[in-house]
Amino acid sequence: MPTALATTLSLAAVAACACLAQPKPLYQNDFEQAALGKAPPDMLVLDGAFAVKQEGTNKFLELPGAPLNSFLLLFGPAEKEGLAVSARVYGAAKGRRSPTFAVGLNGSAGYRLQVSPGRGSLELFKGDLLVASTPYNWQSGLWTHLCLRSRKVKDGEWKLEGKAWSHDAPEPTAWMIAHTEKEEPRPGRALLCGSPFSGTPIRYDDLLVTRVEER
Repeated sequence: MPTALATTLSLAAVAACACLAQPKPLYQNDFEQAALGKAPPDMLVLDGAFAVKQEGTNKFLELPGAPLNSFLLLFGPAEKEGLAVSARVYGAAKGRRSPTFAVGLNGSAGYRLQVSPGRGSLELFKGDLLVASTPYNWQSGLWTHLCLRSRKVKDGEWKLEGKAWSHDAPEPTAWMIAHTEKEEPRPGRALLCGSPFSGTPIRYDDLLVTRVEER
């Protein structure tokens, strides 16, 4: 697990994330004021035993390491476009098995940015359809930052862009993965998704949803 200094650095990296350059987020949660043992009441758990846990002085949302399935919850306001979502996620491999995890926009049938260590890739999904993929070297046992944004670039065209980086690495200056969408997005809440295939818990922290400049 990261030291207190590493946690401080990771929080600073989240605050500096280019896709979150917005003074008043639409939604923000670092779980420090949340009650332990359950998901915050402003979140909608669609599946999975998500609950707030604590290690040392840090609180976070945890998805248990069992059962080995895919789980999802929704948070933040229901919006359509011009949004960015960010979170940091902790997972660990066990033997040759690794978890997968994601953040997303536009509800459970919308878009999600997923780290898939088993395939060595960072992926963009529209619902259950893989629309883009790029190689990504996930670091087990470290917090990983995920950032996904959606913006309208012109009439009839929207751009989805994502990036991921470990807490001990600088934020990439360029978006690592992108997809051009011709279908108008539907309003929906941001999401967290996790599949604890390694049998170890997945932790989520520092959730942010902000508006971004369109076009």
